[in-house]
Amino acid sequence: MSDKNDLSKRTLTLERTFNAPIRLVWEAWTQPEHIAKWWGPKGMETKVIEHNFKEGGVWKFSMTMPDGKEFITEGVYAVIVEFEKIISSADFKPMTEGVEIQAYFKENGDKTNFTFSVVHETEEYCKQQEEMGFYNGWVSVFNNLEEFLGLIVNK
Repeated sequence: MSDKNDLSKRTLTLERTFNAPIRLVWEAWTQPEHIAKWWGPKGMETKVIEHNFKEGGVWKFSMTMPDGKEFITEGVYAVIVEFEKIISSADFKPMTEGVEIQAYFKENGDKTNFTFSVVHETEEYCKQQEEMGFYNGWVSVFNNLEEFLGLIVNK
């Protein structure tokens, strides 16, 4: 039986440094017109259905896969500290449900250090998500974000 209190065994984390100022990275995460351009793995189209960016606010995106299948990703913002962190519940149905996503931003000159974690209900569920391709999927998403930020920075 797993210890539900041991976060380290229930959390998957990625760290990255984006070649863009924190203000731009924050805007990419918080403005619906930007989110639609990078959210989701390569080859997916994202539509922002709802985006109430405040603590207690709901977000809901529709993601269409290359084969035309659509799925919904949604959650509720729990903590928002401008230019520092965004914590939200999240469901990526039917693949992942009942997780918490944590995005941390730290200014690093004209770059942004970024840490992204997903906290799962149990250690077993965390392992299952990792085996299903957690890292490949989210690295693809953040590659999209990096490309999007490059377009903005180079304007």
